[in-house]
Amino acid sequence: MKAIVTKKYGPPDVLELTEVENPIPNDDQVLVKVRASSVNFGNLVLLKGEPFLARFAFGLRKPKYPIPGGDIAGRVEAVGKDVTQFQLGDDVFGDLSGFGWGGFAEYVAVPVNALALKPANLSYEEAAAVPMAGVTALQGLRDKGKIQPGQRILINGASGGVGTFAVQIAKSFGAEVTGVCSTRNLDILRSIGADHAIDYTQEDFTQKPQVYDLILGVNGHKPISAYKRVLNSNGIFVHVGGSEAQMFQAMVLGPWISMTSKKKMGTFLQRPKQDDLIYLKELIEAGNVKPVIDRCYILSEIPEAFRYFQEGHAQGKIVITV
Repeated sequence: MKAIVTKKYGPPDVLELTEVENPIPNDDQVLVKVRASSVNFGNLVLLKGEPFLARFAFGLRKPKYPIPGGDIAGRVEAVGKDVTQFQLGDDVFGDLSGFGWGGFAEYVAVPVNALALKPANLSYEEAAAVPMAGVTALQGLRDKGKIQPGQRILINGASGGVGTFAVQIAKSFGAEVTGVCSTRNLDILRSIGADHAIDYTQEDFTQKPQVYDLILGVNGHKPISAYKRVLNSNGIFVHVGGSEAQMFQAMVLGPWISMTSKKKMGTFLQRPKQDDLIYLKELIEAGNVKPVIDRCYILSEIPEAFRYFQEGHAQGKIVITV
């Protein structure tokens, strides 16, 4: 089969399209014919081996997982003898980041708990945009942020992959949502249901009088003291992505702020979870959430897809058609 393989850390040019052996599923795995995948920040960490601490999980000197790619959508081609949850011909989607990666390939063998049935109203490309970004948004808002109906929520970096899901998921919880983005993305935020949209090129939300019950920091370079200023007296700030300096502050200063005030500030890492995929599937089929796709590339164009992703201006997700 054809697959994208990397033998060393580096820029997108280290990714090579080559022929590899077809995977064979174990007794508790399914073989999926991959129809689409997508690009996420985790893919970029796996590609570059940065920050360096990530190499303790991904391999110190070279990638432990030669075929990257976390998100997939495709069709079940074979099942192990112990598998009862899926059958031949099922359309599925899933997140492989906790199961050895391997999504940038024509086939992949994965445990059943990495997958859920694909939303019936999405194409393969649309479904492949959902897992990592959608689950990150869901877990950040619900599990770490303790979102409640009627709360005022701010999402900084609202027009990217995680951000566009976060806006819609927050609305599904009954929150009043403010999204922060650049001028060219204002219409996208309004189209997916944001109540308010702030253009960061024109105004600084941390200098405005409005305070929020929950802030999801998906992107940005502001010190967390600026976020603290616009949290209400018992508000929560959740760092999902952004500059390394901001991540360091959230990891080191966040716990101290949380211990010495009613405001809670911290960071979290998304964990693949089948129940959350199913939850997102139900939201999508009910019409409450839809993926926003910027561009589609084919498998051989993945280096180009990563170069575009690194620019940091994608509107929603970048999808790979396999």
